[in-house]
Amino acid sequence: MSSDIPANPPAGNRSDILLANWIDRFLAWLIDFVIVNLVLWAIFAAVAIPFWLDGTPERWFQNADGPARWAITSLVFFAYWIYFETTTGQSLGKMALRLKTTDLNGNRANIRSIAIESFGKAFLLPIDLILGWIFTNEKRQRIFARAGDTIVIKMGQSGSSDVQYKKD
Repeated sequence: MSSDIPANPPAGNRSDILLANWIDRFLAWLIDFVIVNLVLWAIFAAVAIPFWLDGTPERWFQNADGPARWAITSLVFFAYWIYFETTTGQSLGKMALRLKTTDLNGNRANIRSIAIESFGKAFLLPIDLILGWIFTNEKRQRIFARAGDTIVIKMGQSGSSDVQYKKD
């Protein structure tokens, strides 16, 4: 896992990778956040219906917050990102903004890399982002993206072993 940008090979052998900017990545995350939370709210509401019908909604609401809900939500996000980004390289938010998670060469990332990168988004996003911005590199990687050797690119980029990174 090197943070060095590869040397520029001859133009005929090089593939330029257009890195996604932070704003587009945030908007993709926001779309994912809204979609997943709407689904979770619907599931939590369906589970709560029996409590509402028997006249004891306070039991549901007393147990619906706190660490358990955070853990469930984080696990759902983790599974969501692993599924979409290992199958297509794109979550629904990334599809909407034409972004894709890839390995450092612009190819499909493996499940291990996606799991590492997704763990940071699902469980430690504020820490992952802040440290990623403080220790940013030329590839615009968060800390867990660096650990997983993944990048987020604009669509239409092809994989190659000789790459040059460009920022949009």
